[in-house]
Amino acid sequence: MSAIDFSTLTIGDTVVESEIPLSRASLVDYAAASGDHNPIHWNERFAREVGLDDVIAHGMLSMAAVIAPVAEWLGDPGAIVDYRTRFSAPVVVPDAETGSPATPTTSLKLTATVGGVDPAVGTARIDITVKSGAADVLSRTQVRISA
Repeated sequence: MSAIDFSTLTIGDTVVESEIPLSRASLVDYAAASGDHNPIHWNERFAREVGLDDVIAHGMLSMAAVIAPVAEWLGDPGAIVDYRTRFSAPVVVPDAETGSPATPTTSLKLTATVGGVDPAVGTARIDITVKSGAADVLSRTQVRISA
């Protein structure tokens, strides 16, 4: 059961702002968990050979990282009944200049705002903007939640 009182949500309210650091170690961890060992996620030479600027984060890693703070705000991940996005730009994760591979070298900045509310039914739409640097990396990102 969501801890959110839908009657208090107002269209345009910001409900979550978060910055999620990513490092090459994040990509290795995700590859191990998902089984996605595509070299564009760990091999700079290969990534550049296929036209990328550098190694990029897995799309599903970016998508999962973004929904986690929203689920935390809700207090119940089961309150999420729909989640959708478009991948609009790659999330480049350069190698750390110094320090360990776990040193964050990029981040996802997200802002989640209330896009629609139906308190009588107990549902709401949360619209999320996601940037890495100046680039919008996920677009049309929406979460439908239910009480």
